[in-house]
Amino acid sequence: TLLITPLAALLGVVIGLFLAIVKVLDNSGKRLFFLARFADIYLTVIRGTPVVVQLLIMYFVVFISFSINQIFVAVIAFGINSGAYVAEIIRSCIMSVDRGQMEAGRTLGLTYGTTMRKIILPQAIKNILPTLFNELITLLKETAVVGYIGVADLTRAGDLIRSRTYDAFMPLLVVAAIYLVIVMGLTRVMAWLERRLRRSDNR
Repeated sequence: TLLITPLAALLGVVIGLFLAIVKVLDNSGKRLFFLARFADIYLTVIRGTPVVVQLLIMYFVVFISFSINQIFVAVIAFGINSGAYVAEIIRSCIMSVDRGQMEAGRTLGLTYGTTMRKIILPQAIKNILPTLFNELITLLKETAVVGYIGVADLTRAGDLIRSRTYDAFMPLLVVAAIYLVIVMGLTRVMAWLERRLRRSDNR
């Protein structure tokens, strides 16, 4: 679980950043017809289907002919899924910045890229980072289904103990407690980050 989550999150950020750039450029009037349509289809399909189904398709259909480690397949599947949500997070945070900021930058003679890099993104990133932490927490909890493809994660380990001891309560309670501790730790980091961002706004 602790291996799959950060790797899948990293892949999700890379995919999401690419898709967000495509969507933002398309909305700004740049002609990216095929890339924009691909991004639309990707976002619709990935966000509209359950992550466990995507995981099973990736393992039993896409990689059925390859001897690939289940953890690698899980990272790819969860990364692709997370990428769709990260793309919408980045896109919506960029689009939430007042359009007048872009117009002001262009009026001052800055290029679109320079205006985006020096004016828009520094403001958008203050909203992007806390929301990305929420996505990371969601991703962490979603990895509980990797047992479907034989990965011995926390949930799978708890289920194996249950099948051997015929006691479901304690093993599953411990699994839930471990997830809760990890999520609470991430939540504290997110709260600290939000406080730092608020302080930087007040300077």
